[in-house]
Amino acid sequence: MKRKALPVFLIVLALALPAWADSLWSDSANLFADRRPTRVGDIVTVTVAEKTSTKDEGKTDLSKTNASEVADGVGIFDFIKKLGFGSSSTMTGDASTERKHTLTTTITCLVTEVLPNGNLVIEGSRNVRTHEENLRLRIEGVIRPQDVGPDNSVASDRVANATLSVEGKGSVGRLQKPGILTQILQTIF
Repeated sequence: MKRKALPVFLIVLALALPAWADSLWSDSANLFADRRPTRVGDIVTVTVAEKTSTKDEGKTDLSKTNASEVADGVGIFDFIKKLGFGSSSTMTGDASTERKHTLTTTITCLVTEVLPNGNLVIEGSRNVRTHEENLRLRIEGVIRPQDVGPDNSVASDRVANATLSVEGKGSVGRLQKPGILTQILQTIF
């Protein structure tokens, strides 16, 4: 009787205990799904390829003539003698500025906010230090998840409301900055 009761006992025990087995399916490890960023904290790489070229030109021609005269005083003002003065000024000016910038890099950004329409607010920065020069690259903007490629990257021209800044500090930056006397003269004039 003991031998017949043991298998029945094991079957009852197996049915009474909860199943502890884990599933073989994992939602986060799908080999066929495209893992695009969709949540705060997700990472996306922005491929920056920016080129700007601006040219401003201006030309000014100005001529002004002024002639004024005061007559002799009368009555109690007879001590005032006839006074006259005149002025003339001519100004001509030409100005031209031209700037060209090229920036090519990649910056890995974090999703900081998911907008109601599904678009993602991203923010990222990179600090580079070479030869006593510190360079800080920073990008902020809004991307659409469908613009993110299969390699989890997006081109910088696909970032809406993009703010891209490059700041440098070091010996090169100090040499490019005008001296204090030049700054004072530029402020006055």
